[in-house]
Amino acid sequence: MQLLHTSNLSINSFKPSHFTTTTRLVPFVSLKSPPLFSIHFSQKDQTLTCMPHKNATFSFITPRAASVEVGSSSASTGTAEDDVLKALSQIIDPDFGTDIVTCGFVKDLQIDNTLGEVSFRLELTTPACPIKDVFEQKANEVVAVIPWVKNVKVTMSAQPAKPIFPEQLPAGLQTISNIVAVSSCKGGVGKSTIAVNLAYTLADMGARVGIFDADVYGPSLPTMVSPENRVLEMNAEKRTIIPTEYLGVKLVSFGFAGQGRAIMRGPMVSGVINQLLTTTEWGELDYLIIDMPPGTGDIQLTLCQIVPLTAAVIVTTPQKLSFIDVAKGVRMFSKLKVPCVAVVENMCHFDADGKRYYPFGRGSGSQVVQQFGIPNLFDLPIRPTLSASGDSGMPEVVTDPQGEVSKIFQNLGVCVVQQCAKIRQQVSTAVTYDKSIKAIKVKVPNSDEEFFLHPATVRRNDRSAQSVDEWTGEQKLQYNDVPDDIEPEEIRPMGNYAVSITWPDGFSQIAPYDQLQMMERIVDILQPTIQA
Repeated sequence: MQLLHTSNLSINSFKPSHFTTTTRLVPFVSLKSPPLFSIHFSQKDQTLTCMPHKNATFSFITPRAASVEVGSSSASTGTAEDDVLKALSQIIDPDFGTDIVTCGFVKDLQIDNTLGEVSFRLELTTPACPIKDVFEQKANEVVAVIPWVKNVKVTMSAQPAKPIFPEQLPAGLQTISNIVAVSSCKGGVGKSTIAVNLAYTLADMGARVGIFDADVYGPSLPTMVSPENRVLEMNAEKRTIIPTEYLGVKLVSFGFAGQGRAIMRGPMVSGVINQLLTTTEWGELDYLIIDMPPGTGDIQLTLCQIVPLTAAVIVTTPQKLSFIDVAKGVRMFSKLKVPCVAVVENMCHFDADGKRYYPFGRGSGSQVVQQFGIPNLFDLPIRPTLSASGDSGMPEVVTDPQGEVSKIFQNLGVCVVQQCAKIRQQVSTAVTYDKSIKAIKVKVPNSDEEFFLHPATVRRNDRSAQSVDEWTGEQKLQYNDVPDDIEPEEIRPMGNYAVSITWPDGFSQIAPYDQLQMMERIVDILQPTIQA
């Protein structure tokens, strides 16, 4: 790679006047020898003039939103399309901080200039988007004010349900967009109540939802919901499990397997959980809520390893003892690179005689937020109806959708939707290859750090058994075995902790973010900015 070490150089002199076009030109500069520019200094004017070298290669492309699919209407023109896209680019997604055109939400754009009609589809990341109605309204408004537009038709949709890397997952999990763990690492804090009510809140927001009760020793789901069919069925031909369903939410629990509670050793329990979770015909789900069992042992680690958890919601109570156990769970998720997006402090207070009482003390939830930097805290009051609804088999958010408790769960649902969307965006763009400068760009999720790595450096630092002897630690892959001009063929995310990089020789390298952060970085990359 040829690196330009010239700093503080503003390249403004070059004007490609020999190009004639009505659209803005974006120059693409090839960073290969020969030199790009010749720089001339004028003693008289005391100015620098930067001129293109006679052998330098410049190509110009017309910018266009690659994510926009334009219809084939004969009346459509580039100018009309630009008008519509420019208008829509005024709408900013608050989660991504980017306009909806850049986000790739605009699909199937069709324009009929003769009739002044415009139609397009906004494909959001989830059907549970809390501001989808706002997007639809603003899209209609900004396009309708274009002078030549007489009629606007906006259709709303959501991306197909699938994880970021479906090919690496068991068949049953390949059509699930987000898997969210609800965990406390301590029993008796109301974790199952939070999980069930969160799931039905997301379903009410328009999402396709499932609940997996991972507590084999004491399953709670059969008590908290009342499906008509209370026994899981098997598909003998496919050897898969068909989940039961209640109010549109799919349900799987060991309690529905006709076995009651399990009496078995840890390894057997891990196998049962694996089978129940991965062989179930979940179908297309936007969110699968996993009600995690208490603790941080084999079962919890097994779940985190076989399932690509998108995020975790932590449940605690005000007592100090609860905080101690919850802190262990947060550290477990941190080591496994699973982001904790919210803390729910359950049973925190009740109101009586015009006063608010805190029978279990105060501060456990706030302590978790402050110590571990978890961004969102939700306080749930003590409500007899919340406990009674769980015992009756009808979630509180279903029996009283406008009540105080339901409003808290609605806020929690919005938080989960927004945070999962951000995490998916960060993971999918964390490591990319920039062909223009022949460098791997790294932006670690949940971090503002951004840096560049030489592809050969990444390949030479592989620590797998193919490159390093597992017994002796001897380096099997030698420096000269990797050509300096090697380029990756594909980079794919592997959960929240690593990426898989495919190289021209067919080797697939697993590169954890922690390892990428320790590699030698490229510095002083100058990407020339040329104004047309």
